Amino acid sequence: MTTALAPERTLRIGPIELDAPVVLAPMAGITNTAFRRLCREYGAGLYVSEMITTRALVERNATTMRLITHHESEKPRSIQLYGVDPATTEAAVRLLVEEDRADHIDLNFGCPVPKVTRKGGGAALPWKLGLFREIVTRAARAAGDIPLTVKMRKGIDGDHLTYLDAGRIAEDAGVAAVALHARTASEFYSGTADWSAITKLKETVTSVPVLGNGDIWSADDAARMMAETGCDGVVVGRGCLGRPWLFGDLARALGGPQAAPAEPVDATLGFVAAAFRRHAELLVEFFDDEGRGCRDIRKHVAWYFKGYPVGGELRASLATASSLAEIDDLLSTLDLDAPYPGAAAEGQRGRAGTPKRPALPDGWLNSRELGAEASIALAEAELDHSGG
Repeated sequence: MTTALAPERTLRIGPIELDAPVVLAPMAGITNTAFRRLCREYGAGLYVSEMITTRALVERNATTMRLITHHESEKPRSIQLYGVDPATTEAAVRLLVEEDRADHIDLNFGCPVPKVTRKGGGAALPWKLGLFREIVTRAARAAGDIPLTVKMRKGIDGDHLTYLDAGRIAEDAGVAAVALHARTASEFYSGTADWSAITKLKETVTSVPVLGNGDIWSADDAARMMAETGCDGVVVGRGCLGRPWLFGDLARALGGPQAAPAEPVDATLGFVAAAFRRHAELLVEFFDDEGRGCRDIRKHVAWYFKGYPVGGELRASLATASSLAEIDDLLSTLDLDAPYPGAAAEGQRGRAGTPKRPALPDGWLNSRELGAEASIALAEAELDHSGG
């Protein structure tokens, strides 16, 4: 699957030392306990939760409390928070620390989704420098000995870049690392990530690790990003969709000898089918509901079997299966000896979207400071649900 090897490197985020400099990016509806456990079975790294909203956490929303619950095998435990209010974010961090629910906390300033940015949240928020500084400073103080990191984008669009200012502010506030998705909010996931921005951030932020994110579809891509940008580690999102064993490839290419099995995966159709079945099984356990777990695995069907000789009718059947027994019956009809299809199974996964003007509050770009109207918009941006 990959032949490139980079020098063995560990990654230290505060007191946490990882055997491989690899982080699973939070993805709504994807990076639940089931998927994190599956990825961890293949390789080393830091596996981050779905996005948890600070308001929902502070209010102890039942769904949110389930999402922050880790399986006993998950160490270190990593949770990403989304918030726009300094006091609420601080309270959410304190809850996680005081109740011993996380070993690492990440703050989301990279979400490009219109329902978030139109209220001034996500990738739009770092434009307001004072607000960004207060959120990160208060969160880092509340985290205490638990390492707190920041994930962000380059900015709102090409004319309104924020990442260098945000990187300096986060570093001064005492974060343990900063991660950059090398696209703007306006680009969504389209085009090609601008890795040169990761280089610039690494040159700007010098006292804590800088992690790069964007267009890592293989271990070769990760090794190339680290070599070209000098970043200290990589954050992998869409590249692992339907391919959790990518973390094994990454660990072999980037990590030490304990990071992953010595031999690369032989991704025959039988291997992929077994991974898909394991994922479904873990989802059933996570939801404690076989029907719900089997419904949740449906969105993964196209990603797992991309490029493999699995016909449309069988894919459709897998995408409507309602029990593990039904999934087993369908998988048994596959040619499990079919070899890895090469390029047909590689490349981009997930929706890229198209460049578009970001949805923002009225007058948001008029000033880098927070005015009265923007304050009202932010009050509405405090989402009361988690996971996206």
